[in-house]
Amino acid sequence: MLRSAERQNRSLLCVGLDPEPARFPHRWRNDPAHIYDFCAAIVDATADLAIAFKPQIAYFAAHRAEDQLERLMAHIRVTAPQVPIVLDAKRGDIGSTAEQYAKEAFERYGADAVTLSPFMGHDSVQPYLQYPGKGVFLLCRTSNPGGDDLQNQRLAEVEGQPRLYEHLARLAQGPWNPNGQVGLVVGATYPAEIERVRAIAPTVPLLIPGVGAQGGDAVATVRAGWRGDAERTSGPIAVNSSRAILYASAEADFADAARRVALHTRDTLQAARPL
Repeated sequence: MLRSAERQNRSLLCVGLDPEPARFPHRWRNDPAHIYDFCAAIVDATADLAIAFKPQIAYFAAHRAEDQLERLMAHIRVTAPQVPIVLDAKRGDIGSTAEQYAKEAFERYGADAVTLSPFMGHDSVQPYLQYPGKGVFLLCRTSNPGGDDLQNQRLAEVEGQPRLYEHLARLAQGPWNPNGQVGLVVGATYPAEIERVRAIAPTVPLLIPGVGAQGGDAVATVRAGWRGDAERTSGPIAVNSSRAILYASAEADFADAARRVALHTRDTLQAARPL
């Protein structure tokens, strides 16, 4: 789905949907009842520019807007059926609880993929892989400073031992991914480490947040993570931008402004591909 959307929309841009009513245009400011209206307008404005949409579930749940998220997922299906939807939930649990989270993501919301924390091991990921055609993105090397606390630590205090994020990349390229359903989340603020992940996991999809408001360099990100040639993408990437697009304007023209920023970001990412 990512490769198809990349070809059709000529895009590596993932549009993050993180609705904050306090930042909505004036007529909807501080009114959570308009979360769907705001996000649907963004989707309509960027449907032909995105490789993926990524709604962040916490921004909906915090305002008791899960029903609006369901409506939004259905709207994306109609408006942009070619664009996969990644539900950003960062779930991480085992057994029957993981089964319920998988049902939430794939049956209730109809997502194509979901973000997961892998730190409880493979049995916390396995229930999601029982859904054919669905995918997971495992947190690997995140863009926040605290990611160093665990992800950048070596598995043993011996030089040459892999760091934890490198070990996760190997699992995603190999034993955890027999059917090609597993991708990785790698932050745009660490392009050298994106390149390291790509060297270990040359074909898995990468979801790369941190471009835009978080300060990640779009060009360095693409050069580190995208692999392919003029005919085919071998290592698909979805480079996420949320706030820079969503809140490009606080006026009535917010959707037009969002489209302008998304178009500029899409074109910047495309031009950076190392063909």
